[in-house]
Amino acid sequence: MPWEKSFDESDVIERTMEVFWLKGYSATSISDITEATGIKRGSLYNAFGGKRDLFVRSLLKYGGERRTKKLRMLETVDDPREAITMFFDSLVKASLNDRDKKGCFLFNTAVEYPSHDDETKRIVTAGLKEVCSFFEGRIERGKELNLIPDSVETRPTANALIALVAGIRVLGRGAFGKSTLQQIAQQASAMIT
Repeated sequence: MPWEKSFDESDVIERTMEVFWLKGYSATSISDITEATGIKRGSLYNAFGGKRDLFVRSLLKYGGERRTKKLRMLETVDDPREAITMFFDSLVKASLNDRDKKGCFLFNTAVEYPSHDDETKRIVTAGLKEVCSFFEGRIERGKELNLIPDSVETRPTANALIALVAGIRVLGRGAFGKSTLQQIAQQASAMIT
């Protein structure tokens, strides 16, 4: 009798993602995953291959459903400065509402970058580039609309903005409180005026 799965793959990846997001790759065990998903070890391996494969799928799901979706929505905002401000405001809000203080799955993985395999590194690099490209696009659009001065250098400013994102998402895990996170976010607006 052939093996038949009795679970929703998307739901399993979502639950697995939550575990990896909270604990990180190294600290997450297969037992943690089986407990979170309610799926036996053998079924998990048959359906998904193993811990690393689940991690990669979780990271891709996070990127597609959270980061990419959010950036596409913000690209529809008419004022590029407002789009960047909204992006940073949402980071502060997410950090303050994060009861588990788990931060951002992408940036958490970036912090562990040297310990990951090449495929995971490519996913992290692509995710960071996607955010940088969003900033570059908004800065260039702002210049076209005469809302951002031509003196603002696009690429260096986008890189500095991603550094502010990292600061908010990492330090927002508990090291900094609301007022400090808001001050960091306000620097983003200062950089494009």
